[in-house]
Amino acid sequence: MNEFHLDLLRWLAAGTQPTPWVLSIAIGLALGGAWLSAAIIGAAAWRRPGNWTYAFFVLAGAGLTAMLCQDIAARINMPRPFIMGLVPAYISHGASAALPSTHASVMFMVAFAFLARPALRTAGVALFVVAAATGWARIHVGVHFPLDIAAGLMFGALMAGLLGAAWWMLELGTRRLVGRMPSLSGKRWPTMPRSRA
Repeated sequence: MNEFHLDLLRWLAAGTQPTPWVLSIAIGLALGGAWLSAAIIGAAAWRRPGNWTYAFFVLAGAGLTAMLCQDIAARINMPRPFIMGLVPAYISHGASAALPSTHASVMFMVAFAFLARPALRTAGVALFVVAAATGWARIHVGVHFPLDIAAGLMFGALMAGLLGAAWWMLELGTRRLVGRMPSLSGKRWPTMPRSRA
């Protein structure tokens, strides 16, 4: 852990003498940021019903991102700052590995995936802002290093890119299949012979 990273943690974290109103906002975001993102996703899907399939696809990708992120974090096994005694924790949290942040990975992945789709871009901007605010909040309350959040952002961007490629291939395959349908429907298919009474 280099000195710059520790200085950044001390600057962003609440520390031992937090500003009460800032800490209250940070606790709210640290605990409720993911729920706020879920509400934005739900509202976007409701307002843009033509994108429901894509939204469900992104949510499936979010589940995959969370599983992969937790596996990577377990392998790296970087402790959280409050576990190392560097800053106090202001929310209850286990001692699980922290790098990359699962919250940041999933929330940024969803934000990037929405930003990539023109019809969902406004929701994508809101999701990105909430993801960034939640990342700051989880540093402020002492459960993440800044590097954990930055790594989560990068991993989320990578997963969004892979998800986008998978969606593009699915759309391309569907278009090709639908394009062949008229020629298939024009063919005369053999019929079963009728039984003679």
